[in-house]
Amino acid sequence: MTTNVFTGTMPALMTPSTADRQPDFDALVRKGRQMIDAGMSAVVYCGSMGDWPLLTDAQRMEGVERLVAAGLPVVVGTGAINTKSAVAHAAHAQKVGAVGLMVIPRVLSRGSSPTAQRNHFKAILSAAPDVPAIIYNSPYYGFATRADLFFALRAEHPNLIGFKEFGGKDDLRYAAENITSQDDQVTLMVGVDTEVYHGFVNCGATGSITGIGTALPREALLLAALSKKAAKGHAGARQRAQELTEAIHVLSSFDEGPDLVLYYKHLLVLNGEEEYRLHFNETDELTDAQRNYCEQQYALFGAWFANWSKQGGVIAECM
Repeated sequence: MTTNVFTGTMPALMTPSTADRQPDFDALVRKGRQMIDAGMSAVVYCGSMGDWPLLTDAQRMEGVERLVAAGLPVVVGTGAINTKSAVAHAAHAQKVGAVGLMVIPRVLSRGSSPTAQRNHFKAILSAAPDVPAIIYNSPYYGFATRADLFFALRAEHPNLIGFKEFGGKDDLRYAAENITSQDDQVTLMVGVDTEVYHGFVNCGATGSITGIGTALPREALLLAALSKKAAKGHAGARQRAQELTEAIHVLSSFDEGPDLVLYYKHLLVLNGEEEYRLHFNETDELTDAQRNYCEQQYALFGAWFANWSKQGGVIAECM
């Protein structure tokens, strides 16, 4: 396949909640529209940020259908505790018109087995042969797809076109050095907010999937734009991208921990989006210390950005 939908910046949508802790799909669609209107290239649902383990298959499919029916470009996560469910999500994504798949490894059962993972990936890719797909590498899923497996799968499934790499700096470097630089038809998406600059500048990424961008879309898009320009050798953009990376680092680092959804939902509440206040598990909440720290860092970054962004030059060019 030659069309690459995996470019630009894509927010990983979280699932908003009604007062009785059920998915609020009207709010989900509003958020998706807000993200596209802000300049995002597509939306991702339902990956880790969407709380896929806490939703039923039917709920996840309804969310996908509602987003697609609203005219939004949707990349669908295939996370599941068994291959049969993952295949059902992939087939459903193709049926309703999703633009892409984020193929999540097999978890819990034989997750460390390359043979089991190959068969899992093959089943998903076969279920949606017309939908461009990327494999999601993450330490939280306990399996890293390496070059030999990736190219063996791609030889049989041309809809497999790249990676979302969540593993951090070294894993992004591995993907660029051993996989995505071999073929310009293979793409790399930065999957962790702390490594956007590194991914674009040093690893040739074509896009990113962001968590912090759900709360700070303008700032996330600006970082990507500056990083892309820096990747072409623009010295000013390189400096500004590094400054923004450092300033937003604490907020971006929430993406790396197990409480990422709790933190980013809280940021949306600070933005006035009350539909993100509740979690599907009643005991899932930030501690008072975590919440206070999050709020302090959010206020600090906001004050810094308001001042820093007035400098013009390449910042204004990329805004």
